[in-house]
This record gives sequence, C-alpha cells and structure tokens, in this order.
Amino acid sequence: MGSSMDWQAWHDPYDDPASPLSHRLRLVQQHIGQWLDERPEEKLTVVSLCAGQGRDLIGVLADRPDRERVRATLVELDERNAASASARAAAAGLDELTVRPADAGLLSSYEGAVPADLVLAVGVLGNITDTDVRATVAALPRLCADGATVIWSRTREAPDLTPTLRGWFAEEGFTELAFHAPADVLFSVGVHRFTGRPQPLGTDERIFTFTFVQ
Repeated sequence: MGSSMDWQAWHDPYDDPASPLSHRLRLVQQHIGQWLDERPEEKLTVVSLCAGQGRDLIGVLADRPDRERVRATLVELDERNAASASARAAAAGLDELTVRPADAGLLSSYEGAVPADLVLAVGVLGNITDTDVRATVAALPRLCADGATVIWSRTREAPDLTPTLRGWFAEEGFTELAFHAPADVLFSVGVHRFTGRPQPLGTDERIFTFTFVQ
C-alpha cells in the first residue's frame, strides 16, 4: 500500500452503528443478500478486492443457511486485516471462504479465483488515482463471469468522480442496477451487472496501486 495509514485501525468506525462506514456496510450487505436471493445456482463464486477484514461478505454469509454454495476469495495485502478476516470466517464456519494475502492491484492475485459471479470493489475506488480507477473498471471483464454483479463504493468528495465512473462502467459493458448517494454522507455505493463478454484474466499486469488519496 502506498501510505502509512493504519488500515486495521481504519476499520474501527465499523463498531459504531451510527458511523458512515457502518451505514455503507449495511447498504453493501443489503445488496449482497439480494444478489444471493436472486441467484439460485448450487455454486456461486465471489471475489473481493482489497477485502480488509471481510466484514461485508462474511457478515452476510454467517447468517445464511445456504452459505456453503458460495466459494469466495478475499484478496487483502495488509497482514493484520487478512488475519482478522480469516478469524472471522473461521468463527462463522465459512469453509469455502479463502483469504488470500496478496496485492489486489495485480491481476496475478486472482489466478484460480475468477471468473466470479460477484465482484466486490468496496473501499477501493476512492483510494486509488483516477487513472487507476479507469484501468480497474476496464479490467473488470477479466474478473467477471457471464452475468456477474459488481458492487463498488466511492467517495463523492469534490471533485466528484462518480458521474464519470458510472459512464466508464457503461463503456465496459455494465448495466447499472442501483446507485446510492445518501445526502448526509459523502460515500456512494453502486451495483452493476456485467452484460458484456468475459475476457481472459492474464496475469502480468498491474491495474492499480492502493494509496490513501483523500
């Protein structure tokens, strides 16, 4: 990562139900749950970029009786957050969830984990440069299975990139299903469905460098 930010301490506001991070978490979990309800397949694949402590996906799967049909890979470079995610998954009995301690900005980190039916890019697009945001959206067809859903977040702090970002998704073959921009906070949460053609992963490319930019 490109800063001295304590990324484990960054998660502390999640413990306050009134915090903006908790608000964002609830929105993301709502859409994960809705996605699971709408996908009846016996096996589903999920990948999470810069997954942190995995609270979004783990929090949903822990309460679902159909958890075992989900095979998930959480990619997280910070060792303490990766360890926390692993502990949370074990406590929830999520045997099909793997925490991969790797750089999510490298396509090689996703080898064997994609194509995925659900791609989580929460807490990523607000912490990389605008150029890398564009490159990441362009790379998503390499991570997505046919008909995949992508759930993402991004700050709306000025200058607000989200209108342009939503256009980039459309250019790459994604249809917007939802966009949340709560008036009392700066975060936004988007949900897009991939209607294009999945692309080969390739493993030699860096698509972003994670740096705390706001």
